[in-house]
Amino acid sequence: MTERLPLILLPGMPLDAALWDHQTRHLGEVADVAVGDLTGHDSMAALARAVLDRAPPRFALAGLSMGGYVSFEILRQAPERVAKLALIDTSARPDTPEQTATRKDGIALVRQGRLRQVIAAGLPRLVHPDRLKDALLVDSIQAQAQRVGPDNYALQQTAIMNRPDSRPELPAIRCPTLVLCGRQDAITPPDVHAEIAAGVPGARLAIVEDCGHLSAMERPQAVTALLRDWILYG
Repeated sequence: MTERLPLILLPGMPLDAALWDHQTRHLGEVADVAVGDLTGHDSMAALARAVLDRAPPRFALAGLSMGGYVSFEILRQAPERVAKLALIDTSARPDTPEQTATRKDGIALVRQGRLRQVIAAGLPRLVHPDRLKDALLVDSIQAQAQRVGPDNYALQQTAIMNRPDSRPELPAIRCPTLVLCGRQDAITPPDVHAEIAAGVPGARLAIVEDCGHLSAMERPQAVTALLRDWILYG
């Protein structure tokens, strides 16, 4: 039997391993799955180094949102270690001034003890409108944010707002690459993913219907099936 490829899943901000619950449970048949820790650092470079320090010599890498930004940085630091790449509900673009201003406002509110309110206010952009009344989904998002906590919220937002433009480096990506997003992703919409897929040689673009930004949680079966196919066949 062929040795299974290690798979590292990187969560979005401010979420944790629970984002990947379905994938962790069901991809274990085809890969050795681990979820990276994206807390404790305020730059993409430091977050990437921390993941690489704990990673096996060669692995498949899947990142959602901020996890995708960290994935681009991992490719800058150690491209030879990434056997396969999945970029999910993310962007290769840097922050706009408007996005940075919004992040700074969020940090200020969270430092006033208002993390729960900040997450609640952001939910209409995080998930498909039909999922806003899904108590299990919403409660999980809030619980993850509380576990990540206000200090790491500020660190992660700082890393995100200072991330570099990854678009010039897309043509240098040589591993099998899946680019995936929800059709109704309001934060990183499909055209942003089409841009990535057009820039990466041989990349495959997949759009999940009736789905917002948190596709791994909103449409877990579809995302798991796409990732399984990517792991097995590239």
